[in-house]
Amino acid sequence: MSELKILVIPVTPFQQNASIVYCTKTKKCAFVDPGGDIETLLQKAKANELIPEKILLTHGHIDHAGGAQELSDILNIKIEGPHINDKFLLDGLKMQGEMFGMPSQDCVPDQWLNEGDNVNVGDLCFDVYFCPGHTPGHIIFFHQSSKVALVGDVLFQGSIGRTDLPGGNYEDLINSIVSKLWPLGNDIEFIPGHGPRSNFNQERLTNAFVSDKVLSAN
Repeated sequence: MSELKILVIPVTPFQQNASIVYCTKTKKCAFVDPGGDIETLLQKAKANELIPEKILLTHGHIDHAGGAQELSDILNIKIEGPHINDKFLLDGLKMQGEMFGMPSQDCVPDQWLNEGDNVNVGDLCFDVYFCPGHTPGHIIFFHQSSKVALVGDVLFQGSIGRTDLPGGNYEDLINSIVSKLWPLGNDIEFIPGHGPRSNFNQERLTNAFVSDKVLSAN
């Protein structure tokens, strides 16, 4: 049986969690949110004898998407995601890079993703959920049988994504968490865009922004 394995590699000065997800049966892998430090990601994939298949993006901020086009060009693999509502961010990656001192290329995905789409990596299948709020086109990837979600900057251990950046919306973000993430189940482990892994049960108990207690008081 194919199993999901995930290597999490912090990249860029923002210490963004770039993930390499792979299928243990086929050794095919996808790079999720390769924001930068491309050589490090390539070396990690090679060290684990993985076969790069595609690049997946949760959203268009430079710390998540800044290395996507370069990696795609090097490996000749396709870029899938995020939702088309983040096109304005991917069109401005070069400019974002100049602002932050992180050389980058504008990114043109081979496929925009929508709620209900499925993404395959080897024999693995990820469900796509549309979760705007941090950005207008943010999506997450959910592997049902492993009970693991890659949530980008929607949710963190103890916190939530920023909504004060272009296109951000606090109400949309809270709604995405409550209506898209929580229904997946309390026992879902998630890999956020920054910081340590957690699970939905822990966040519903203790998160300062979206715990059940906090939300019921609002």
